[in-house]
Amino acid sequence: MYIGTQYRARNDDDYRIMAQLGVEHVNADPEGNPHDWTLDVLSAHREHIESFGLILDMIQLPLSSRVIEQQYSPDILSKGPNRDRQIDSICRLIENAAKVGIPAVKYNLNIIGIPRTELEIGRGGSRNEAFRWEKADHDAPPTIAGIIDEEENWERIDYFLERVVPVAEANRVRLACHPHDPYTPPGYRGVTRVLGTVDGLKRFVQMRESPYHGLNFCQGTVGEMLENPAEEIFDVIRWFGERGKLFNVHFRNIRGGKLSFMETFPEEGDMDMWRSLQTYAEVGYRYMVMPDHVPQISGADPENTAFAFTYGYITALLQVLQAKGA
Repeated sequence: MYIGTQYRARNDDDYRIMAQLGVEHVNADPEGNPHDWTLDVLSAHREHIESFGLILDMIQLPLSSRVIEQQYSPDILSKGPNRDRQIDSICRLIENAAKVGIPAVKYNLNIIGIPRTELEIGRGGSRNEAFRWEKADHDAPPTIAGIIDEEENWERIDYFLERVVPVAEANRVRLACHPHDPYTPPGYRGVTRVLGTVDGLKRFVQMRESPYHGLNFCQGTVGEMLENPAEEIFDVIRWFGERGKLFNVHFRNIRGGKLSFMETFPEEGDMDMWRSLQTYAEVGYRYMVMPDHVPQISGADPENTAFAFTYGYITALLQVLQAKGA
C-alpha cells in the first residue's frame, strides 16, 4: 500500500512537484480522447511519466464521472447505435495498456454525473462540496439515456462487463470501477443508481467474477451511502478487501451521511481515517491510496496546496503503519 495521485498535471512542473513530495505512483492520462490512444501514444506517455521518476499505475477508460452527454462513450449506457463499437475500442485500449505495462484502468458507469448542491463553508473558510437532498433539483430532467429502472440499468452494465472483463483477465489488467456518487433515491433524473449502495456494489463485483474485476474504492462516496459512516465503513472495507476487490482507494472523508453530507479534509470528517488505513492493511490491500475532492482553499495556488497537505497527511499515516509493522 502506497501513496498515489490522480491529480491532473497542468504541466511538467506538476510532475516534478509530485516527485519532490514523494508521490511516486500516479494515475495520469495522455491528452485527448481515450478512444484515440494508440499503442504508440500510451508507450510515449509512460516513458514521459517515468522520466520524472514516477510510476504509471493506472489510466482512465473513456467512461468518466461526467454526465453522460459529456462523455466519450455515451452509447454504452444509453444503449445507442455505437455501443458495440465503443466497447470494442475500450477492449483494444485495455490490450494496449497491457502491452506497454500499465497494470490497471479506472472507469465509471455513470449517467447523471456527480450531483451536488451549493458549496458550503468549511474549516477556516474553505469552500467544500456538499449534497443536501432537500436542496437538490427534484425536477431535473432525464439525460439522453432516458428512463432506466433498476433491472434495465443492471442489464446495460452486464452487457459491458460480459465483453470487457474477459479481455481484462486475459491481459491481466485490473478494472477499477468507481461507485455512483452520491446515492440518490430511485428514479432521480430517470435513473436508479445501482452502484450507489453497498448491496449494489456487492452484486456488481460478483457479476462476471474475475480477480481483475473490482473497484476504484472511493471511501468518501461509500460513506455517502451509509446512515452512519463513522461506524459502518470498516465492515464495508473488510467485505470488499477480503475478496480482493479493492484496486485503488480514494482516501476522502465526509461529515454527515446518506443524502446529507459535506466533503472535508481527511482528518476532520466523521470517518476515522487512521483506523480506516489500518483496516486496508488488515485485508491485504496493496495498491495506491490517493487524495480526492479536496476542499477549495485560499492562496495563490489553492488546489495544489490542498493536495500537498493531503499527500503529507496520508504519507504520515502510512509511515506510522509501517513503523507498527502492518
